[in-house]
Amino acid sequence: MTEIQSKSALLYREVRRALRSGRYVPGERIDPATLAEAFHASPTPVRFALYRLVGEGLITDHGRSGLYVPLPTELALRDLYDWMRRLLLMACDIRGEAGHAGAVDPQPDVDGDDIASLTWQLFDAIARAADQRSLYLAAKQANDRLAPIRQVGQGFFDDAREEIAMLTEHWARQDMDSLRSGLDAYHERRRQLVPEIVAMLGDASGLPH
Repeated sequence: MTEIQSKSALLYREVRRALRSGRYVPGERIDPATLAEAFHASPTPVRFALYRLVGEGLITDHGRSGLYVPLPTELALRDLYDWMRRLLLMACDIRGEAGHAGAVDPQPDVDGDDIASLTWQLFDAIARAADQRSLYLAAKQANDRLAPIRQVGQGFFDDAREEIAMLTEHWARQDMDSLRSGLDAYHERRRQLVPEIVAMLGDASGLPH
């Protein structure tokens, strides 16, 4: 691996981690020059890393105005919630059909992290356990695209911590029927409130609605 490829891979991982952790909010511009300075990198590996993220839908290219964290429309967010739900339910079905009743990925510590990160961890574990690479990659992309939205909206639901704790308990017990019902309810609640969530994201970004 060349030095440019190595630096590009590092930048890709770091920016992706920053997006997932809420360092950048939906609608925020990502400045390549600032990243190059922060990582002591030339423009080339920065450009490679950012356009890899553009290809994954985690950053959008607005041409001359620059690169931005996606600020979804109501239609796009509703579709994304539905896609995430369908992928997770498919993963649950595959897991159930395979008869893997015992071994699951380590249960996240519900009291030890923020709600958005716990949600990402749980959904990643469910998708990974299906042991279907294509499904996992699709779920990982959807999970990553929703991560900045979850970070901004952590206080949107008063019972969000209890909600993710219950889903995590169903997963730990491999209670697939309850988990499917819970995942359905989780995503339907958010689909019903998409207009309010999009408005909240617009307020957080500082951009006009």
